[in-house]
Amino acid sequence: MKKILFSIFVLFLVVSIDAQTVEYKLQENIHYYSETINNSDSYIKERCVLDIYYPKEVRGYATVVWFHGGGLASGQKEIPEALKEKGLCIVGVNYRLYPKIIAPKYIEDAAAAVGWVFNNISNYGGDTSLIFISGYSAGGYLTNMLGLDKIWLQKYQIDANNLAGIISFSGHAITHFAIREERGISGTQPVIDSLAPLFHVRPDAAPLILITGDREL
Repeated sequence: MKKILFSIFVLFLVVSIDAQTVEYKLQENIHYYSETINNSDSYIKERCVLDIYYPKEVRGYATVVWFHGGGLASGQKEIPEALKEKGLCIVGVNYRLYPKIIAPKYIEDAAAAVGWVFNNISNYGGDTSLIFISGYSAGGYLTNMLGLDKIWLQKYQIDANNLAGIISFSGHAITHFAIREERGISGTQPVIDSLAPLFHVRPDAAPLILITGDREL
């Protein structure tokens, strides 16, 4: 998994710095919603935070926004070890979880986090034209939704086509099983509606790669 993860990003990124000589900094638990929104909802204030790991004293680097897995019902933000010290900025995102909230709140949170990155990454030295979104499982589903359905990022005046790339690891292409559970639909019943990435497939999207494995270990 680690080798695949790094190899895929190498295919997309051209990093013009010597990663071995760079010092990195980690800032944790940054709120990506406004203070007004945070103060209006205790669960947003608790959960809607991100960590940013970036190369210090470097300009123009690429950024990967990473969404954790956990079936939209569990999990914590993370900075994948395989991407550390590679000349990249990594943003690990927490989002609200089912059953405390239901769809599309977690998609809204993911979009807000990406909006924060677009609006703030240049302050850390990042290049807004080199922002990739990625994630594993539920995080892959969120990645696919943000990259393919343009309405989520439009709220933050971002055209999803301006993403540098959409890289989903084992992400749902149909409507997520947590959403089906919310609606009382069997987990074995496939659904493709407006909350399915497959519903929004279009030829003009940002570069997209889908990575998964079979069930044989």
